[in-house]
Order: sequence, then structure tokens, then C-alpha cells
Amino acid sequence: MRSKKLAAWSMAELLVYVIIIATISLITIPLLSGRTESARRTAALHDVNRGISAALDNYEADNGRYPTTAQGLEALLIKPTSGPVPMNYNPGGYLRKKSDLIDPWGNPYIYKSPGDHNKYSYDLSSYGPDGKAGGEEENRDINNWE
Repeated sequence: MRSKKLAAWSMAELLVYVIIIATISLITIPLLSGRTESARRTAALHDVNRGISAALDNYEADNGRYPTTAQGLEALLIKPTSGPVPMNYNPGGYLRKKSDLIDPWGNPYIYKSPGDHNKYSYDLSSYGPDGKAGGEEENRDINNWE
């Protein structure tokens, strides 16, 4: 009869593997988290300068004006019932889903029409990762007037 050998790792081998995995994690996690934040910022810039802006411009082309501040960005999803009621509203709306109105950090985009910075159109912004107005560098606001 053959004797069965048990395959097992020694404590030293196990320790080496744990150290290798920990080292790889310490190197890659900060790199990936930085890219995640960069991707969120890029997505917000796209929404503010292209995605939501295009929907607002289509709304204005159809109705002769942008939604009021009181009507808000929800006017891009559902026809407003408060004045001025749009007369040529696109039956399918201008955006697909309510989540299109939320920035990558989970906060609603800020909309004002007429804008303080864009007097003849609208101001559209995101407060960024900290969710507060202002901020510097990685916490700075994203808006359509700079």
C-alpha cells in the first residue's frame, strides 16, 4: 500500500504569500481609487457640458425657452404643469431616467434659469465629491460657466 502524503504549506510559505498579496494590494488600491474619482469627475463634466445641456437645448428648441428654476431639471423627464407650460413638449421627454439628474456622487445637479453666470440661458453644476458649494482641487465644483 501506498502512504498518502498530505500536501500542506509551511508557515513560512503562507507568510510569503500573504506578504506578496498585501504588497500588491497596497500598490493597486490607491491607483484604482484615484482613477475612480477621475472617472466620476469626467462623467460629471460630460453631464454638465454635454448630456444634460443637450437635453436642455432640445427642450429650448422645442418650446422657445428653458425650464424655469421652479420647474427644474425634472421638466426634462415629465412635462411641467406649472407655468409657463411648454406647448411643444416632446412626448418621450428629453432624458431617459431620473438617475440622469443625479451626479456621480449621488447628489442632484444644481439648475437655475435664468442663471447668475449665464444670464440668457441657465447655470448647471455639481458640487463635486464633497457635496458642498466651493472647494479646491479634487473637491472643486463642476459647472457650465468656466
